[in-house]
Amino acid sequence: MQRLSMEAILREKFVALFPVLNERTRRLWAASEAKAIGRGGQSLVAKVTGLSRSTIYLGLQELAVDDALLFDGRIRRPGGGRKTLIHHQPRLLTALDTLVEPTSRGDPQSPLRWNCKSVRKLATELQQQGFSVGRQKVADLLHQLDYSLQANRKTKEGDSHPDRNAQFEYINSQVLAFQRRAQPVVSIDTKKKELVGDFKQCGREWRPQAMPELVRVHDFPDKELGKAIPYGVYDLTTNTGWVSVGRDHDTAEFAVETLRRWWLNMGVGFYKSASELLITADGGGSNASRSRLWKLALQRLADELRLRLAVCHFPQGTSKWNKIEHRMFSQITLNWRGRPLTSHEVIVNLISSTTTQQGLRIEAELDTNCYPTGIVVSDQEMASIQLQKANFHGEWNYTIIPRVNWN
Repeated sequence: MQRLSMEAILREKFVALFPVLNERTRRLWAASEAKAIGRGGQSLVAKVTGLSRSTIYLGLQELAVDDALLFDGRIRRPGGGRKTLIHHQPRLLTALDTLVEPTSRGDPQSPLRWNCKSVRKLATELQQQGFSVGRQKVADLLHQLDYSLQANRKTKEGDSHPDRNAQFEYINSQVLAFQRRAQPVVSIDTKKKELVGDFKQCGREWRPQAMPELVRVHDFPDKELGKAIPYGVYDLTTNTGWVSVGRDHDTAEFAVETLRRWWLNMGVGFYKSASELLITADGGGSNASRSRLWKLALQRLADELRLRLAVCHFPQGTSKWNKIEHRMFSQITLNWRGRPLTSHEVIVNLISSTTTQQGLRIEAELDTNCYPTGIVVSDQEMASIQLQKANFHGEWNYTIIPRVNWN
C-alpha cells in the first residue's frame, strides 16, 4: 500500500510539473525524487515518469557536481540528442513481440519455443538476428509493448459435468434441510500428505535476524518418520473440525475411522438427539463415489452409531468448492507456514492450535492404526449394504441406512 501511494504521489507531481519542465529540469527533478526515496527510487521514478534509468542516473551525476556548473543556462534544443534504438532499428519492436507473443507458442519455427523467455535470452536472440540491444533495453521495450511478468493462474477445471451446477444446488438444499432439522452436516477430505522431519516448509515466520531455521537440502522422505496423512472432518454448523493424522495409507477405512472419531469426540456432544448425518465429500480419493470399500465402511459405521448417513459427492474437478478446503485446511497451512514438521506429534499440536477470529476450533489426534490397501469387497458384501439412492444422480447422492432397528 505504501509503494502504491508513493507511485500516486509521484505521478501527480510529475503531471503537474511536466508542462513547465524542460529536458534538463525534468531530469534533475526525477533524479532528486529518486535520491530522496533511496533504495528502489530509480526504478520507481522511471516507472512513473517513463524516463529511462540511464536518464535518471545522469541526473544524479549532475546533482553531484558544483551548482555553478549545473545551472549554466544551457538547454538542449528540441529533437537534439541521440536517437532511440527504435529509430535506428525500426523492426526491433516487431521482432521482440514475435518472440514473446503467446499465440506463437507451439510454433515449430519459434526460436524460443522450449526456453525460458528471460530478458537476457530475449536480448541474445535479438542480437543473433542482427539487432543491437541489451537486456535492460529489452525489459524497457517489453513494458512499452504492455508485457509484464505474470505467474500461472488456476482457472481451468477440465471437462465439467452438464449437471454440475444442479448438483451444487442439490447439495446446498440438503445442507439447509439438515441444519433446519438440527442434524449434523460435515465436509470431509484428505489434506496434502506432508513429509515428517526437518524439511523446508513454504512461508516465513518471525525469527531473530540472520538466524533462519536450518533444514535439509533435499526432500527425500525419512524412512523412519515417513509421511503424515491428515484427514479432516469440518462441521459446517458449529465451525469446528477434527483431524486424524495417519501414518499408514489413505484408504476408505481410514476416512471412515476419522468420521467415527469425530463423532465420538466432538459430534455426539453437539448433536445428542441426532438420528442422521449429512456428509459432503469429493468424488475421488479414499472417499470416492465409486469406492465399494467406502460404502461398506460407512455401513459398518452406520450400524455402530445407529445413524442414517447421507452422502453427497461433488462432481469431478470441483474439489475446491468443498467447504473444508478453504475454511479449515487453508487455516492449518497458514498456522504451520515456515515451520518444519519434525514429528507426528508436532503436526498434531500445530493442527490443534489452529484458530481464526471467526471462532474456528480444531481437535487432532494421531492415528497409529494400519490400513492395508488392495482390499476387495465382494458382491455379497455389496448386496448387504442398505444403500438408498436419491432420485437425483443416485451415484452421487445416497443414504446408508443402519441394519439395526431401535426405538
